[in-house]
Amino acid sequence: MTQLDGVVKPKTKRSKRFLESRAPKLTENVKTAMIMKGGNTSQTVTQALKDIYSLKKPNAVLYKKKNITRPFEDSTSLEFFSKKSDCSLFLFGSHNKKRPNNLIFGRLFDFHVLDMIELGIEKYVSLSEIKTSKCPEGTKPMLVFAGEAFDVDNDLKRLKSLLLDFFRGPTVPAVRLAGLEHILHFTALDGKIYMRSYRCLLKKSGCRTPRIELEEIGPSFDFVMRRTHLASDDLYKLAHRQPKALKPKKKKNISHDAFGTKFGRVHMQKQDLSKLQTRKMKGLRKRKGGVDSTEDEAAAAPKQVKVES
Repeated sequence: MTQLDGVVKPKTKRSKRFLESRAPKLTENVKTAMIMKGGNTSQTVTQALKDIYSLKKPNAVLYKKKNITRPFEDSTSLEFFSKKSDCSLFLFGSHNKKRPNNLIFGRLFDFHVLDMIELGIEKYVSLSEIKTSKCPEGTKPMLVFAGEAFDVDNDLKRLKSLLLDFFRGPTVPAVRLAGLEHILHFTALDGKIYMRSYRCLLKKSGCRTPRIELEEIGPSFDFVMRRTHLASDDLYKLAHRQPKALKPKKKKNISHDAFGTKFGRVHMQKQDLSKLQTRKMKGLRKRKGGVDSTEDEAAAAPKQVKVES
């Protein structure tokens, strides 16, 4: 590939296909995450990164080598790797005396860091410690957020949005009932965030609707929020902007009520009821004089007069 005046021009068909795959699209590809560890990590952080990678597969890239970087001080290396691997999400693990067992969840916009939230691991149970059958790889999880802090606190609002982006998986047009078997539950309580992973079991109930039981499969985390790097409101709004081609077109004279019922207003010209086609009957047939036969019969019939004695 050659670069002239800031425009990259491909020389081969392979490089052309590569540039087309990276070009902006109306419907973007599934968001992938790069998972990497810092220069100094603990066994807890290393195992936690592997467990989250197993939840995120196949839409994730795991870097096994250490990367000596500090995202809150210099994010250029993260932006370089995101452009190289075409990832818009990242998870960075580190460990030091001041901030032990540290995980940084983040996302990028146009290959620049948009949001970063640092969470500290206080309690952790790995996938291997819970001896139960796991969900198949690539299962789209159901995400549940409990706690009013997710709707009140600004930092937790962004954390909720970030976790939704990170774990929601691909967008699918339909889901079968048996495919709803993985649940990720997040609870915000007393300044901590609790993450639990469950498998949804459909049991016989004696009727058509099955009985649902939850079985914990791991991993299990108790997080505490440490540092945040949030985008400004203008940049956050710009990242959520949709192309005009994807915006739903407004239709005239169509409205919806509070329950989602669709109403349409129809405009019609004034109708001449004399020309309205009715049921054809001999008694309703018009005569030459333009008067219906029923009117003639009514005029010819004798009138009844009430007589008082």
